[in-house]
Amino acid sequence: MIFKFFESRIEPFPQDEPSQPPQTVLAFCWYFSKTAWPYLVGVAVLVAIIALLEVMLYGFMGNIVDWLSNADRATFLVKEKSTLIWMGIVTLVALPLTTALHSFVLHQSVFGNYPMIIRWLSHRYLLNQSYSFYQDEFAGRIATKVMQASQGVREVVLKVLDVLVYVIVYFAGALALVATLDLWLVVPFVVWLLAYILVLWFFLPTMSKMAKETADTRSFMTGRIVDSYTNMLTVKLFSHAGRETSYAKESMETFLGAVRKLMRNITKLHIALNLINSALFFAVGYVSISSWLDGASTVGAVAVGAGFVLRLKGMSHWIMWEMSGLFENIGMVQDSIATLSNPIAVKDKPNAGELSVPKGEISFDHIAFHYGKDSGVIDDLSLQISAGEKVGIVGRSGAGKTTLMNVLLRLYNLNGGAVRIDGQDIADVRQDSLRSQIGVVTQDTSLLHRSVADNIAYGIDGGNDDASRELVIAAAKRAKAHEFILDLEDPKGRKGYDAHVGERGVKLSGGQRQRIAIARVFLKDAPILVMDEATSALDSEVEAVIQENLNELMDGKTVIAIAHRLSTISALDRLIVLDEGNIIEEGNHTTLVKQGGLYADLWNRQSGGFIG
Repeated sequence: MIFKFFESRIEPFPQDEPSQPPQTVLAFCWYFSKTAWPYLVGVAVLVAIIALLEVMLYGFMGNIVDWLSNADRATFLVKEKSTLIWMGIVTLVALPLTTALHSFVLHQSVFGNYPMIIRWLSHRYLLNQSYSFYQDEFAGRIATKVMQASQGVREVVLKVLDVLVYVIVYFAGALALVATLDLWLVVPFVVWLLAYILVLWFFLPTMSKMAKETADTRSFMTGRIVDSYTNMLTVKLFSHAGRETSYAKESMETFLGAVRKLMRNITKLHIALNLINSALFFAVGYVSISSWLDGASTVGAVAVGAGFVLRLKGMSHWIMWEMSGLFENIGMVQDSIATLSNPIAVKDKPNAGELSVPKGEISFDHIAFHYGKDSGVIDDLSLQISAGEKVGIVGRSGAGKTTLMNVLLRLYNLNGGAVRIDGQDIADVRQDSLRSQIGVVTQDTSLLHRSVADNIAYGIDGGNDDASRELVIAAAKRAKAHEFILDLEDPKGRKGYDAHVGERGVKLSGGQRQRIAIARVFLKDAPILVMDEATSALDSEVEAVIQENLNELMDGKTVIAIAHRLSTISALDRLIVLDEGNIIEEGNHTTLVKQGGLYADLWNRQSGGFIG
């Protein structure tokens, strides 16, 4: 089928690994156009041919006016037969075929596939962005940038190759045709063109800045709205719908102000174009009639000149909107570049290899990490964890416990020192390889808005298919989640393991989310296990049951357990007490309680010290 033929000309999902997009508009657009350029050039060539054919039709119409004014009816067909045949071929064959081919290439090959390439490459690049990137941006704002970049790049490129090429070829062809009819008739068109360029030169750069401001305020507004929706439970719990309304209204008013500034400029541009179009109509009418009175031009020349004036009057407004759209889309592209061309902070080295974990020994060797500051958090910390050892990390809030987990997973680059696993510096191996060897259960469990089975199957390669469903159910049973999963049903009637859990797992309780997260780690079965308050969301009865399964999961693994609730880690091999990024105590539970230090103080508070 012809539609499918043209739709399959461009691959919408190129497999090449995306690199950092350039930070200038032209280079940014070319980066996303490399795989589609033959068809983009094809669009420009076809639209140039269409413009020339349309100019030829105007020339034919001028000839017809002259023929009908002077020709002898008896000999007209004989004398002009060949010209009429060519005119018929152009009108009935060449122009329809060219416009049809242009439409197929533009709408089937380019219009859908081209922006999809941009979305696909942008999304894949952003998935490789460092964790800190997502901590500094609204998720909704990032998504908006991806969407507006795909629209903006497509519109910028197509307006240049499709609209501008058509306008330039059409106007040049029209001037050439008018010059063959009456040289003086060219003068008003040239003057109009200069005036038109001046008007656009005066207005459009300002519109470009305003369009960039509009795009930025739009994405900012979207980000605020999405932030409210994402945290709806907090909004409800604190009864702050009114505050969120004001929060959103502030960004909406800013966006509306930017839109109004842009619209004022468009109105001024519209008025200026109407003035020069009216002047062109008057000037062409005056010159053509004067030339006809002097016998210097024919009635056909007058008809062609008047026809071009009317055509340009309509085209000038169309061009204005297209140029306005071009600069608006350039502004959108510029606004997107700042996000999509952001360099990736945590990168794999070019020769990064695969991490091999035959034992599971972990070494923190004089590490320093400051979250982008000059100092603080961890300045010089060394810690050796033997293969198969179960270590608990204890300390007050802000002591650096979760930071140890973050640098072990290489979510951030160290400021100094090294982390090694079985002697291999984790900075020298692929990040995916590193994280595939570490199972993690965090306190703030976030689930994907997909089925329960998909969320648990995230722990294995290959996803949730028929072959892995049995493994998923087995992992859920080990995490004591199977029973409540069978009772789940979402608004679309999907039940059990096929039920969707809502954004970030909002449809489930904290304990249910935690048990699914634990099931996911059971399924992953990595040689190193990190637990950051892994059972904090569970009630005591469920925690006691799961603790038995966690002990089974920990068997034969190197374990790092971070906890505020000391009873959950008191039986581990060794406890490390952190304070302000330094190790101040270490030993087993009994030894640390006897020492009477910070650990003993924390233990006494949790075992009755708060009372009285």
